[in-house]
Amino acid sequence: MEQSSEETSKQAASEDNALAKGISLARGGPFYRFQEAVRLLTPERWNVGKRILIAVSVAWLPLVLITLALKLSAIRDLLTDYMINVRMLIAIPVLIIGQVLMEHTLRIVVRHIHAAKLLSVSEENKAHETILRLIWLRDSILPEAIIVVIAYVHFVIAKSHAGMDHVWAASGAVANLHLSAAGWYYALVSQLLYQLLLGISIWKWILWICFLFRFSRLDIRLVPTHPDQHGGLGFLGMSPIAIAPTAFVASLAIGSTWRTQILKDGLHLMSFKVDAIVWLAIVLLFCMGPLALFVPRLTKLRHEGVLQYGVLGQVHSTEFHEKWILNPDIDRVELLTAPEVSTLTDYATSYENVEKLKPFPLDQGTLIGLLLAIVLPLLPVVLAEIPFITVLKGLLSAVK
Repeated sequence: MEQSSEETSKQAASEDNALAKGISLARGGPFYRFQEAVRLLTPERWNVGKRILIAVSVAWLPLVLITLALKLSAIRDLLTDYMINVRMLIAIPVLIIGQVLMEHTLRIVVRHIHAAKLLSVSEENKAHETILRLIWLRDSILPEAIIVVIAYVHFVIAKSHAGMDHVWAASGAVANLHLSAAGWYYALVSQLLYQLLLGISIWKWILWICFLFRFSRLDIRLVPTHPDQHGGLGFLGMSPIAIAPTAFVASLAIGSTWRTQILKDGLHLMSFKVDAIVWLAIVLLFCMGPLALFVPRLTKLRHEGVLQYGVLGQVHSTEFHEKWILNPDIDRVELLTAPEVSTLTDYATSYENVEKLKPFPLDQGTLIGLLLAIVLPLLPVVLAEIPFITVLKGLLSAVK
């Protein structure tokens, strides 16, 4: 009775831990608490539409109003500035929406770890402690302060080129260009908001990578015959979709720079071939690379599973063969209804699952989504040099 009571108490404790609750690494941090304090969001609702409207009103609308008031001749240049507008009107909303996707996806993964009972009570407590430490880091002021410092250091370094890159952001004679009022607002407010949202998203993903690292070191209950063909860890393959909006925004920013260089500086599409390949490799490594933490364990699981189930298969197949094939006295008509037949078939299916076990828990849907998030923002770069109708004709001819 005492042992049963102890097990019940441990189970109750596990139900109250961070894994069971699916505590989010996305919700938290100084900027999040600021938005919560001014009632832009609540612990229950992200208020995406309201926050996007306010963010665009703070980041982009003042640029238009200041330019209209102080430099009317430059308003057309601002409204057609691809680099700025994709950051303010597309990237910022996508990053805000991405916070919801990140929280939803990572909560599902964390809760599944608990629901599937992949960890013993003691190991689950270790995972709980890991999440608590990560939450402390999530809520620390230092990471977001570093992001702000990096944003302003970047501004100081790029300040001398602002007038040459954006006419609306410059003021003064050609020989003595300096930032206009709109340029200062963009540098100190608009760009900071964009880079803060981007940096926070990357920081939250780094926290998730830390969790995966600690989780991979725990004693996980893996089964080589699991139908997901990843030993029971196939659900982890969906986690990189949480960072897809961030990858989209980063590709959008890089693509806008390349497009501007093609249209204004006369560079060609092939000038960015190596850069594009390197960028694709970096993003895939950052997003999918953490799953490689489980490759050694799943490789070992498959190796051991093939041997273990091979021995079991040998014993079972030998008994079946001796009873139904080599035994001359057996009535083989009875084989049609013999339970050994279905048992042998079921075992063959299990052994096939072991053989097909893939060490890298990759989800093909997630991979496709991630690739689209990286590639689609670069399409305007192609269209800057190759007309859309030419691209469309090429796609149609490829389909034939």
